Amino acid sequence: MAAPSEADALKPGLYLVATPIGAARDITLRAIDILAGADILAAEDTRSLRRLMEIHGIPLRGRRIVAYHDHNGSAVRPKLLAALAEGRSVAYASEAGTPLIADPGYDLAREARAAGHDVRAAPGASALLAALAVAGLPTDRFLFAGFPPNRRGRRRDWLAEMKGIRATLVFYEAPGRIRETLADCVSCFGGTRPAAVARELTKRFEEVTRGSLGELAALWAEREARGEFVVLVGWKEDRAVPDVEAALRAALESMPVSEAAARVAAELHLPRRQVYQAALALGRGR
Repeated sequence: MAAPSEADALKPGLYLVATPIGAARDITLRAIDILAGADILAAEDTRSLRRLMEIHGIPLRGRRIVAYHDHNGSAVRPKLLAALAEGRSVAYASEAGTPLIADPGYDLAREARAAGHDVRAAPGASALLAALAVAGLPTDRFLFAGFPPNRRGRRRDWLAEMKGIRATLVFYEAPGRIRETLADCVSCFGGTRPAAVARELTKRFEEVTRGSLGELAALWAEREARGEFVVLVGWKEDRAVPDVEAALRAALESMPVSEAAARVAAELHLPRRQVYQAALALGRGR
């Protein structure tokens, strides 16, 4: 006898359902169960969810799909919260990928939790994780930054805030701005950082280009940009060797050894003990 599916006994609460980012077969069996059994269906894009349900043979059973997106969230959210308060199950699906990852589901999930309702995730496809898996950059530490600002000045300030973060940086970008954003990355981070640009992940024309930021900026400056992009920027240690001796000699002209060492260590971001030993050696040699 088959085990009961989640659709057979869906408990009241909000279910955040991940949907495929390209290949329709990337949906999970649990997501299918939830979409089949939820009392109410809500979606960032109702047409995308309806099409996905048709592909997988998930019946609507008289239910309509409620549109919930950035432009109507404040008006629709109270209705969905009221349904939760009545003890009903609500499934929310983003247009593609995992809800709350650069999509409007955050306020709905936050207010549902605040009202004491059960909030559950049905994990699945994510452009962020798919890009990390194929980029060839370190994955042990990364920062997902969402979408860069549209305006160049704000975008450059946004990038500058991440310049010193020792992690793989990941963000999404639209095809119409990929050239400008890569050029701004070169201006902010330099052209030698390792990077990758992934587009159309899991789709027919999936492509991942890898190289230095300078190489990728030059490549995409000459190419037609189509599809949804994920940009990944790796960390590269600055291998320029600071001239500790020169800095210490200058400092020792006007201050004692301990004070000179403390100042140089702070300026060059070096261990104070290491710089102090170097200062002592210079002091003895004078």
